Amino acid sequence: MGEYAGLGEVSGKRVLVRSDLNVPLDGTTITDDGRIRASVPTIKALADAGARVVVTAHLGRPKGEPDPAYSLAPVAARLGELLGQEVAFATDTVGSSAKETVAALADGQVAVLENVRFNAGETSKDDAERGAFADELASLADAFVSDGFGVVHRKQASVYDVAQRLPHAMGALVATEIDVLRRLTVDPERPYVVVLGGSKVSDKLGVIDNLLGKADKLLIGGGMVFTFLAAQGHEVGKSLLEEDQLDTCRDYLRRAHDAGVELLLPSDIVIDTEFPSGDRTPAPGVVPSSEIPADALGLDIGPDSAAHYAKALADARTVFWNGPMGVFEVDAFAAGTRAVAQALTTVSAVGGLTVVGGGDSAAAVRTLGFDEEAFGHISTGGGASLEYLEGKELPGITVLLDEGA
Repeated sequence: MGEYAGLGEVSGKRVLVRSDLNVPLDGTTITDDGRIRASVPTIKALADAGARVVVTAHLGRPKGEPDPAYSLAPVAARLGELLGQEVAFATDTVGSSAKETVAALADGQVAVLENVRFNAGETSKDDAERGAFADELASLADAFVSDGFGVVHRKQASVYDVAQRLPHAMGALVATEIDVLRRLTVDPERPYVVVLGGSKVSDKLGVIDNLLGKADKLLIGGGMVFTFLAAQGHEVGKSLLEEDQLDTCRDYLRRAHDAGVELLLPSDIVIDTEFPSGDRTPAPGVVPSSEIPADALGLDIGPDSAAHYAKALADARTVFWNGPMGVFEVDAFAAGTRAVAQALTTVSAVGGLTVVGGGDSAAAVRTLGFDEEAFGHISTGGGASLEYLEGKELPGITVLLDEGA
């Protein structure tokens, strides 16, 4: 007998699991298997309970048709290694291979279907087309478990529509993500510090807007810094600049001041005359953030800023971090991101909640060699976590909680 929370007895049943296996590939080589590892506990729990586990997921952004560059075959192989058992692989999403592969499963066995986005119905905006594809997916299973947090903000067939067609439950990964995000939004322990980086202000508009009324401190890094600096009247050289967001940044600065929220911008910047690429050896320099030369571009927060940000984080009890401080993939421009990550581990060590908000931040933690266990939680869904913090409804969560679904 084997039960799974929310579904009851699953032994002998076909359980469709929507996982997030969207990992970076270099050809067929997986360069970061973090999302695959995060998906293992739910898949293993179902297999151990005797379910016949059918995993559906996407990789990359194929155009609604098969594309070998985005095949999940390497992912299925890696999943098998992590599970310690053979994982069957179907070479299509709902076709003859999928049907034969699922039919051949015995209790406790696992199969992975080919990239769900090879079918145009997965991401279709047309409810009927998306629903027709969901019908085909649902026909392969007796129950559904949603465990792909990185896609719960998408109204897609394998995330939303399938849950309306099968008995459903939240996977352990999604449940953990939602629990952590609630801790960030419902009476967070203070001081509450939010660190935002990445390239564009426009990607973070909603979260800044919402958190200005909730966080005690907002630390800004990455390429988005330069739009804030330009909004203060500073020259930013060749740095990334969103001129259409200058007024928005001025408004944020004003609102932060009025609300008593400490909005920190870097006092110094690591610059170079070119973006790092190819065989060119980086030639970094450090200048005050108000004195970026016309022929230079900013590629990281400077050492003084890194130390100041670490100090600003030192007394935090709750921290949410989304977006690197600089071009962390290049060692010459990685120090700011490394300093923030190190500061988060210190907060964790004294019992504070630290959340690394997915995407590039999670990749940076691994690339820079940090122990993932040193952080309170590393999210698998950058976009989903940001939308949750913006206060948006996540369709893939709403449908699981809707008793009528």
